[in-house]
Amino acid sequence: MHKNASRVQEALRAAGSDAQVVELPGSTRTSAEAAAAIGVEVGQIAKSLVFMVDREPVVAVLSGSDRLDLDKLRRLRGATQVHRPDADAVRAATGFPIGGVSPVGHGAPVVVDRGLAAYEVIWAAAGTPNAVYPTTFDELVAVSGGDVGDVRVDPPGPASATEGA
Repeated sequence: MHKNASRVQEALRAAGSDAQVVELPGSTRTSAEAAAAIGVEVGQIAKSLVFMVDREPVVAVLSGSDRLDLDKLRRLRGATQVHRPDADAVRAATGFPIGGVSPVGHGAPVVVDRGLAAYEVIWAAAGTPNAVYPTTFDELVAVSGGDVGDVRVDPPGPASATEGA
């Protein structure tokens, strides 16, 4: 097992999880790749995105089918600025490459979007672009020490009755 995947496995065990890291032959770098490799829907992928919130790295975890709302993350963290760091800064903050950032095993604060609670089983990255582990929403929050919040872009509302008329 890759050293990053082993680090995630150890972090899961230390947090009391029985989840087992799985290394897949194909890439799980993107949510679509991960869903295809595992055989689940994209929404079940817990993508971990790193942002600099003011000057602190924060890992935001949300459904693979959702996009992050930077303003919601900024407000939730009580910050003035949020921006996406480059790949080197992501690795420096977490020890993981983009496409393999795990919600555990790094020490950065974590925010878990409550939209992931809609899924019975979710799959999270485990330190490399081809390692993942299954978990539940409650376990993900517990093992990551994450704060639960609403950080996804709001889905469009229903069309009005007069729209297009």
